[in-house]
Amino acid sequence: MAHLLVLLLALPLGDAIAQERPAQPGQPAPQAWVWPSEPPADHPFELSTDILGLAFTGVHSDYHVADSWYPSWAANDTLYSPWTDGTTDGMESWSFPRARQRAVTGHGMLIGDDPVNLEIVALGTFPENPRPYRGRYPSASLVYDGVWYYGTYCVGPSLIVEHEGRYFGWPVLGPFAGFRTSTDYGKTWTASPHSCAAGLFPEPAEHLGPVKMGVPHFVDFGKNMEHAPDGKAYLVATGAEIDDPQPRFANLSWITGDQIYLARVTPSLENINDVSQYEFFAGHTDAGEPIWTSTFSEIQPIVDWNNHAGNAAITYNAPLKKYLLSITDGWPTTAKMDSYILESDRITGPYRLVTYMREFGEQAYFLNFPSKFFSEDGRSAWLCYSSNYTRTFDYGGAEFGVIPEEDPPGSHYGLVLQEVWLLDEQMQKRTSPRALLSVPPQSSPQGVSSP
Repeated sequence: MAHLLVLLLALPLGDAIAQERPAQPGQPAPQAWVWPSEPPADHPFELSTDILGLAFTGVHSDYHVADSWYPSWAANDTLYSPWTDGTTDGMESWSFPRARQRAVTGHGMLIGDDPVNLEIVALGTFPENPRPYRGRYPSASLVYDGVWYYGTYCVGPSLIVEHEGRYFGWPVLGPFAGFRTSTDYGKTWTASPHSCAAGLFPEPAEHLGPVKMGVPHFVDFGKNMEHAPDGKAYLVATGAEIDDPQPRFANLSWITGDQIYLARVTPSLENINDVSQYEFFAGHTDAGEPIWTSTFSEIQPIVDWNNHAGNAAITYNAPLKKYLLSITDGWPTTAKMDSYILESDRITGPYRLVTYMREFGEQAYFLNFPSKFFSEDGRSAWLCYSSNYTRTFDYGGAEFGVIPEEDPPGSHYGLVLQEVWLLDEQMQKRTSPRALLSVPPQSSPQGVSSP
């Protein structure tokens, strides 16, 4: 997320740990390597016995565009996505006010089946009022039955805040401002009836107070939601309690939080901006069955890990019959960031730990797995994210005390797609611990910049 008026830098590829892409998922690849899982000792999860870690093949894209990509796989086989804070296909979008007190968000499409050779098309931008907050950014985006539901969330109190000698970016997460909608794939839009002053959900209790449905994202159920278990669209979000037992500055920001929450709605133009049509996860019965309620105050988290949550996304891996939950713990918002992957047989959990990747990116955020790019067996996937936004500042990010590097290679600002394996025991035997990797690259796959 580029949070200042900046000059985007076209970052060079690092020393690529690259290889020829395997002919079939799971085939031997001597240079595939596993990012070490190093979770804090107090993590609350059981370890996954079905997905044993995340291996990187070294194959990655090289798109130099804006950030905030969350592709939605439409019935016409095209991926539609929000984007912002930068230039895509010759078009600019900045989600903090630069003129006329409007925050601008972009929308576009990704055409093609090869993640490293997609045609990226910017379809337009949309200005909206962020007041009484200062920024308004894209989040939940879904194209279903020809209707595009595009949500935005609010952040404040300022772009950069100094606190006790440290700089923070957008340290306060505000409400979700509802959905604008399009019935012609983004050519024209109907604005959201909600705003940063009066969001879709009944929160926060007071201005700059904590929320629970923060930075929501639609669960990716595949092409046109084909694998939705009940025909409903689900939203996963990050949040915090009012009475936080472990308070800290920037506790709930655009990339930090304490808990992960879940809501659902039957998607339609009539329902999507009507909070009375939503249900909220409210825990489990004694028999382990999920409880859903229409009373927002009864909402309960699906993941509760104080000071270790943050922006979240869920994708259903249909071949594996697994829900993959990606979370970034990005405190203090301007330094290196940790990300982790959880899996579950049910959308409401319990979730088990696949991997905890310290300083991934080294500053990766907005992680998600586009369902279009799962292999037939579900073991090969593409991790989508953005990275290293502080490096895009024209002064190099030195004020934040860290200038993040590309780790793994290809992890630059904008849209990043990395080929990964979701390891089983046999695949795990054909990978190398990262520290032992010494074989030089065989080839360097060439990504394609947006047209």
